[in-house]
Amino acid sequence: MIAFLKSFSLLFFSSLLLASILPAESKPDRSIVALLNKRFLEQEKKASLAIKENPKLVRGWSGRGDMRLFLGDFEGAKSDYEKMIQLDPSLEVSHWRLGIAYFYLKEYDKAAKQFEIYHNYDAVDRENGIWRFMSQFKSKGLQAAREGLLKYEKDDRPPYPLLYEMFAGRLSPDQVFSKIETVEYPENYRTRVLFHAYLYVGIYAELVEQNKEMAKKLLRKAFENEYGQSTGTYMWQVARLHYFQLLSRKVDDSPVPGSKEK
Repeated sequence: MIAFLKSFSLLFFSSLLLASILPAESKPDRSIVALLNKRFLEQEKKASLAIKENPKLVRGWSGRGDMRLFLGDFEGAKSDYEKMIQLDPSLEVSHWRLGIAYFYLKEYDKAAKQFEIYHNYDAVDRENGIWRFMSQFKSKGLQAAREGLLKYEKDDRPPYPLLYEMFAGRLSPDQVFSKIETVEYPENYRTRVLFHAYLYVGIYAELVEQNKEMAKKLLRKAFENEYGQSTGTYMWQVARLHYFQLLSRKVDDSPVPGSKEK
């Protein structure tokens, strides 16, 4: 999914390879979270004032929805995103952000539908397909999620072709990292590729492997990734929220039928 909000620029694996990229246990630095929340609250207030002055200001609803999601107010984000689409229905087809709000509200069928709609807009973006898989997984289990994987014919940015193969069950997490290691990316770009790998292999560990400890370690790597923290992209904010929710045991832990990979 296309990264934006760059103005916020403050911003099983028992393999040897995975072990080598995971840090020793220590408490994560939460100071960045406090500073971000302060900034997001300020921006939320500004967006609310803009909406009050012009209730039909689409970018006001969009911006406030983003700030609310970054603050963990998924209900507020959902409401603002839906209002945005109500004002301009043509935006629904490109609005994957609403799908993410639905996902964290455990409205998994709505989330899956929203990511399916987005697929009609962008049939290259496998990250969207991963979110649809995650939504299907939570509502219907592993087999149904894999059987319902969206189809892609054109290539995508790295590491998404590899990650998609992992969610399809054709690559292991270790193989994903091994294949990334074989490519000579420019160093700055490698950091970006690894951010996305840490995020989605971490979520895969949580959902499919049901390995919460490994998920925490990988999601922490995503949270602490230099590319993510220096750009403050939308998906880095999602990674941050998911990681700290997992630490606080607020991520949905309810059993999923057929979720454990055989």
